[in-house]
Amino acid sequence: MNRLPIIYVRGYAGPSSGIDTQVDDPFYGFNKGATHVRVGGDGDPMFYQFEGPMLRLMIDEQYQLRVRGDQHAYLEDVEDKSLPAASLWVYRFYDQAATTFVPQPHRGVFERVVTTLHRHVAADGFDIETAATGLYDLIELVLRKTDDADKVIIVAHSMGGLVARCMMQKICLLSDERDPDQHRDRQPARNLVSKFFTYGTPHGGISFDIGALNWAEEAFGPAGADIFAPPKMYGYLTKGAHFGDVPAHGSEWDPQVIPEDIFSPADVFCLIGTNPHDYGLSRVVVGPKSDGLVRIEHAYVRGANRAYVYKSHSGSYGEVNSEEGYQNLRRFLFGRWKIQVFLDGLPTYGAYLDQLRGSEPWSVWQADMRLAVRGLPVIMSEQQAAHWCPIQLDDELKRLGDAPDHPVPLVTTFLLDPDEDSADGLDRPDRGGRARYSLSLRVYQLAERAGSFRFADHLEQVPDWTDSLIVDVGPNDTGTGLQAWLAWNSQVGGPITTYDPITNGLPEPGRHPARLTHDNQGWQCSADLPDAARALPILGGTARLTITITDRNAPTPG
Repeated sequence: MNRLPIIYVRGYAGPSSGIDTQVDDPFYGFNKGATHVRVGGDGDPMFYQFEGPMLRLMIDEQYQLRVRGDQHAYLEDVEDKSLPAASLWVYRFYDQAATTFVPQPHRGVFERVVTTLHRHVAADGFDIETAATGLYDLIELVLRKTDDADKVIIVAHSMGGLVARCMMQKICLLSDERDPDQHRDRQPARNLVSKFFTYGTPHGGISFDIGALNWAEEAFGPAGADIFAPPKMYGYLTKGAHFGDVPAHGSEWDPQVIPEDIFSPADVFCLIGTNPHDYGLSRVVVGPKSDGLVRIEHAYVRGANRAYVYKSHSGSYGEVNSEEGYQNLRRFLFGRWKIQVFLDGLPTYGAYLDQLRGSEPWSVWQADMRLAVRGLPVIMSEQQAAHWCPIQLDDELKRLGDAPDHPVPLVTTFLLDPDEDSADGLDRPDRGGRARYSLSLRVYQLAERAGSFRFADHLEQVPDWTDSLIVDVGPNDTGTGLQAWLAWNSQVGGPITTYDPITNGLPEPGRHPARLTHDNQGWQCSADLPDAARALPILGGTARLTITITDRNAPTPG
């Protein structure tokens, strides 16, 4: 994949006091790494050094970081087309709102007290549309100064994703009228941005368990926090609207939608945090189904690629400074192969209900999912009931209705090209350039009646079915395409590391590569669920996993 300039956009810093603290960091926090993991062998956090996303991109992808005292001034001074495309830039939009870069006037004691209090409740000098306009200007400047780059990549944390979306969905559609002598049409976002990655961005706004707080957020917006009120997002995400405008009554406007003609959701990746416990006091009022600040259901763009990681909004166990975040970022930006896994062959909702006629109490079916890639020390994505985000199988069947054999998306991930990288465990020559990943599933039912759990026949933490599908993907014998090897962990006898490809040693017919079909969209193969899974009424006798593999380097048809 092409190395394009990466522009980082940080999140919300709060009032002026928080802004003054954040501008002290040369890279607005994107340079920070981590030295903790959740649990070690003795039950305590252990030392594990992750050097941070910016440094890792410089190591893994040979990116360059040019500063020279002031990144923006440096960009202005260098010749056009003189900088490498593989470069890192930090958009320091908060600098203009900081009070530490300007001399402070002499104030009396009373004025100092009032000013100090004001700095802790207001964010003077920050406006999201002004910040979005500045981001547009920075992108144009970066593209003018870099060689062999026609677009940039935006990587944003929290509110930074809303700044980027304001630029894409509103600023790019408006003429630049700041120069009274020249009205210039701006470029559309799809002509400027190649990919858009967000960590914990509240794409659907921020809401609280306490209704009065939602009202106060929208009505008063302390320190500019009203930009997170879902109705007010309409004003800065819509051409022709003004901040404070709200959608018309009965409107179907959805803050989590980026229109396809503005920017394709296929080029967006949303990292969703599911651990509220390591964040600040906001976790008390936001609730558990969140990263401590942003609710899980509000942390993504509809139709975008996404991953769920057990990380908080920020801090020692935060999303940005986590290896989970970095590995998803790197593979989304530079991975050659896009892998999608679907649960296929499910019964229709009507057929499922027929199986339950006369049974009481009502059963609710859920699934836990975990995705691992060989060679990495972290889980790439996981949805678990313990993290407040299981896959609700009943809801999926309801959504599908009576549509037969409609696939339920389980996970999307990206794999690096084995010929270009060894980080996916591909450095051993006997592996033949094969990448390996594993999808673990746990399916279980909960008995509910009249809004209460019924535990008479319940075995806690015992799934009705669990297994892991291990997938090896590599070049075929002729080198003109791909082949895959699939096996459920329950089929493999002994350590899985001794089976490479995973089907080696399995009895006929399982030891042969899976049959891959190919069309203009890529390759596809299927794995039947084991009999124990197909015996469950929610899955049915024809349930299977369908895997699609897309070569992102393939030329676009037409």
